[in-house]
Amino acid sequence: MFLGIRRLGSRQRLRHSGVWLAVTCWCCLQAPAQRVPERAQQVKDRMLAGRFPEKPSIAPTWTLPVEALGFAAPGPIYLGQRSSMVSLDFLDENRLLFTFRVPGLQRREAGNAGAGDTRQIRAVVLALPTGAVESQAQWTVHGRGRYLWMLKEGHFLLSDGSNLLQGDASLALKPLLKFPGTLLTVDTDPSQQFLLTNSSEPEAAAKPGEVPSPLGLGNGASADIDTGEEDPSEQLDIVVRILRRDTGEVLLVSRVRSRVYLPINSDGYVESLRGSAGNWVLNLSYFTGGSRILGNVSSSCLPGTTFISEQEVLANTCTDAGGTGMVAMTTDGRTLWKDSFPEQTVWPEVTMAPNGLRIARESLFVKEKVSALAPLSTDDIKGQWLRVFDAATGDVVLEAPANPVLDAGGNVAISPSGRRVAVLSSGGIEIFELPAAPPLPPAPTTGAKQ
Repeated sequence: MFLGIRRLGSRQRLRHSGVWLAVTCWCCLQAPAQRVPERAQQVKDRMLAGRFPEKPSIAPTWTLPVEALGFAAPGPIYLGQRSSMVSLDFLDENRLLFTFRVPGLQRREAGNAGAGDTRQIRAVVLALPTGAVESQAQWTVHGRGRYLWMLKEGHFLLSDGSNLLQGDASLALKPLLKFPGTLLTVDTDPSQQFLLTNSSEPEAAAKPGEVPSPLGLGNGASADIDTGEEDPSEQLDIVVRILRRDTGEVLLVSRVRSRVYLPINSDGYVESLRGSAGNWVLNLSYFTGGSRILGNVSSSCLPGTTFISEQEVLANTCTDAGGTGMVAMTTDGRTLWKDSFPEQTVWPEVTMAPNGLRIARESLFVKEKVSALAPLSTDDIKGQWLRVFDAATGDVVLEAPANPVLDAGGNVAISPSGRRVAVLSSGGIEIFELPAAPPLPPAPTTGAKQ
């Protein structure tokens, strides 16, 4: 299925303005005041500043060796490049999909700078608890970014150049979508009905007639800008789309100068509206028109938001002191919990359970605070720190180191039930079994779209 380039009218374009898109007037929006619930487990009881956890908070149930599979830890030269080297995912409760870059020279294709380097990726499906290999394959992929996204019911998406492929436990791949340019990023909503894609498509390459009318969003969105390390040029045209995964039907398309992350669920998207004194209003804009204010968060930077589930949003925030935090709230405006992290943790990556009951947050743990005057050095990295939270309460159910250090993530997975966590660590994949997670808050039943 080929995706043509579409242009939108002024109301339907994502507009670039400084470090966010289409800043909407916030002064006319007033979020209801509320008291943020106190956490049941304080940060100081889990981790003191400067202490890196040397072992997991609970013992793993199983450990699957990975050296015999051909995996070799990436060298320290890759630290700081944010290259995607590994992916670890549950196909179901009893099977893991483990993929990793095969060591060796990378082949750069002449005249195809947008596709980047060519890499060999080895993929294996491992049965639990034995670790037996059920199927295996080797793929050739382009670029250094993330290449695999897990879907529900044992399927996954694989990105290769301008192609988006779909696979299953047999590791057989079939074409799903073909883009007019190089595919850079792929994201899904919690229900996985929609895809959000960024692709590099220089405007000069657009062909006459490739401008069908959009189905469209009504308002511009204040979206997170990902200026990732793979952008070959600031002048490169990026096309962002929201489309239906099953049919390829495009709901939104627009040209931007930097890659865009727009948090979506099946109803709409979240935009961050700047307030005063470090205050931000999170506003849910519906695909069908209208909006709802979710609440306020305090952050010294543009808060990065993502949907944990259809009814829960996670905001990643910054503090004036240099630390980071998380705020979880529902789409009906309730703040469920918040947490904060020491300034020694940087570059966080968040992974969600398919059912939205648990989230894993991993970050690099560094010796000193990182700033413009003291940039990050590989010698400053002490390790990679992982914590698993109950999405409903914010309680920490697992704390563990992950190694080798993978600054682009991909070394942790949560099973469909949320009761198993897999972590690449200490020369193996450690499998942790957890108690059942508390249920998420019920879906909103009142409150019409505004």
